[in-house]
Amino acid sequence: MSMERILLTGADGQIGSELTARLRERFGTDAVLATDLREKPEHLPEGPFARLDVTDAAAMQRLFAQHRPTQVYHLASLLSATGERKPQLAWDVNVGGLLNVLECCREHSSRLFWPSSIAVFGPGTPRDHTPQQTIIDPMTVYGIGKLAGERWCAYYQTKHGLDIRGLRYPGLISYATPPGGGTTDYAVAIFFAALREGRYTCYLKPDTRMPMMYMEDAIRGTLEVMDASREALSTMEAYNFGAIDFTPAELAARIRERLPDFTIDYAPDERQAIADTWPRSIDDSAARAEWGWRPQYGLEQLVDTMLAGVKAGLAEAEA
Repeated sequence: MSMERILLTGADGQIGSELTARLRERFGTDAVLATDLREKPEHLPEGPFARLDVTDAAAMQRLFAQHRPTQVYHLASLLSATGERKPQLAWDVNVGGLLNVLECCREHSSRLFWPSSIAVFGPGTPRDHTPQQTIIDPMTVYGIGKLAGERWCAYYQTKHGLDIRGLRYPGLISYATPPGGGTTDYAVAIFFAALREGRYTCYLKPDTRMPMMYMEDAIRGTLEVMDASREALSTMEAYNFGAIDFTPAELAARIRERLPDFTIDYAPDERQAIADTWPRSIDDSAARAEWGWRPQYGLEQLVDTMLAGVKAGLAEAEA
């Protein structure tokens, strides 16, 4: 029987809800404490839950003292598009919250998983097959926070010997929870619109290529990097983490192959400027070589899985 005790922040979000379920399957329901700012989480499976504002250092210290986690998955954040509208709040949550977690992990010797993002990259970064070590010059509040977070995590590893793992997530696609305010959200919303209305208006240009990943791959990779031998890991920053890349036009074409009446039009908004500074594809060779990362979902399988999942969810909602 595992003696691991797990704490998740931001557990009711797009990643957190599915990761909570997977961790409870693995370690037991009672071993995994899910936390979120929301009083009544909408998407979480049954199990231990506590409300937590990650910017409240004293509240976090109390929770750590009560639960004494051996592993922490710190997922609470404001995403890229939301962060541009609320920059001060995004900094407080994304960087201040991480610092609170790091201090608690230091005090309790907890292992930490913290997600970075392709948002750390910027206009000076090579956009195709973006390497692990390269120019990092983010131009969004979200990306600046992720860069600061990577450096804080490296500092706590060097200064305090903490075991911290990180991944630079691409756009994540899932039908289980609605999009959370990110620049890549179109790749989720398009499936709901296709099945509900038969049409979608995309806020990015048709040829905007970005790295994407199906959520099942993201959850599996997160667990795999946490399982990896620390000695095998060469970087203190987050690992480049890739799967597939596509444009809105390419995704729409695959959907139309399955739903011939589906139509798409384009009305680029402020999110286009964010996407234009991000990679088009990712070189994740370090993750593949050092801890065996291999994505399992290609574009065709992703489209089939998303359409089936969204369709089933809509039918259940109407029943």
